[in-house]
Amino acid sequence: MASPFQIFNIADPEAAIIKRFGVEGGHLGPSEEESPWVPYGDNAAIRHMAFDVRGNWYANVLWIKKPGMIGTHKHHGTVLMLCTEGSVRYLEYDWVATPGSFISETPGQAHTLVTDHPNGVKLFGWMQGVADHYDEKGNIAESIDVFWFVNHYVSHCEKHGLPINKALFL
Repeated sequence: MASPFQIFNIADPEAAIIKRFGVEGGHLGPSEEESPWVPYGDNAAIRHMAFDVRGNWYANVLWIKKPGMIGTHKHHGTVLMLCTEGSVRYLEYDWVATPGSFISETPGQAHTLVTDHPNGVKLFGWMQGVADHYDEKGNIAESIDVFWFVNHYVSHCEKHGLPINKALFL
């Protein structure tokens, strides 16, 4: 059966330069062999999806496995998230995100992410820049960025003898 779709040869004056210096787009399937769940504390895990080390962007799925929270933190870049399972809220706001909800965070806002859902929550996030995490007294306990997430992924893979998927690096 013939495909109803057609590939066009489009005249592109930059095609040669893109082929020479560009990075081809990719695909990351659902298999944990392509990107495993990496523990993130006692009640959470992260499945890393992409690292843009030049622009300090990173994409991942955060899975909080049962009711709990990610402590108070402040992003210094843009955060875009989609709730895919369960539900989540911030202590500082009066809304609850459920599957299909889109969350945007602007730089400079501090908030505390909480899930009350019995099955926790899964959030796909595309984030940029540094995020400061605070301790119980409001002091910065840790600052994380794309290189923290790269280290989180690579260290886990090396510790468990898993291959590092270079397709995650944009």
